[in-house]
Amino acid sequence: MPEAGGEGSGVLVLGRISDDPRSHYEQLKPLLDYVVPRMADVGIRKGWILMAKDPQQMASYLRRGRVDWITETAGTGMVLRERAGAVPLVLTERDGSSHYHSLFFARDDSGLRSLDDMRGHSVAFQRASSTSAYFVPAGELLGRGLRLEMLLSPNDSAGGDAVGYLFARSELNIATWVHKGLVDVGVMSNLDWDNPRRMPPAFKDDLIVIGKSSDFPRALELVRSDLDPRIRDRLHEVLVEAASDPAAADALQRFFRTTRFLPVDADSARALERIGDGVRRVRTDVE
Repeated sequence: MPEAGGEGSGVLVLGRISDDPRSHYEQLKPLLDYVVPRMADVGIRKGWILMAKDPQQMASYLRRGRVDWITETAGTGMVLRERAGAVPLVLTERDGSSHYHSLFFARDDSGLRSLDDMRGHSVAFQRASSTSAYFVPAGELLGRGLRLEMLLSPNDSAGGDAVGYLFARSELNIATWVHKGLVDVGVMSNLDWDNPRRMPPAFKDDLIVIGKSSDFPRALELVRSDLDPRIRDRLHEVLVEAASDPAAADALQRFFRTTRFLPVDADSARALERIGDGVRRVRTDVE
């Protein structure tokens, strides 16, 4: 593996945390092939893709200068900022949505009407790497002074006034568990809430939203902190301009259905700070 860019290597390395490297390679490669020729003026001649199996491995790659550019969700991006100094470069808009928020929901007949009612009840998150269905909602609950306690199964219960939590692995599982009464509360993004494949309309009729987070970026492109500023600035420019270039259309679509890249505005930067605070709180108080 060649050294990453920024040291006169001529190589730009794009990284991704992946449990399906073959599929993700096919999604990453077209955009990398689009970007590299447009960075020749800052010395980039080749592009490489480097996969990591988890955030710990990607953080190691960043600290060692093995990867230059990472594409991630906001939550994992803030984990990489905390652990390895990754710097947000641009926001990634997917399917026309650059921001979204988390929703908490329960059965309408549960009696739960707000997040403060959740003491002594259970919640289903998606997985420990999810921004909208773990980092953000867990941070919201901790920020309200609620204590989170992992449950062994849906039949388990939290002690005292803690909120018991489980990972359901998918949004459809979360919806099903709440609808069937296996857990009291579920969380997912508003985009998933409105997706009938993830929230069946027949379930939705029996559910009620009891809380929501503020909006936060859907996805990010980040770079390592010591990347050559000329390379960083040119990459920013190429990505932001890609949406107006017909030659980039196919590469953007294959790049996780990206519609455009946007500069990090002040509101988004504040939202990322909130997520970063939530990530630190979750790591300290829960994990």
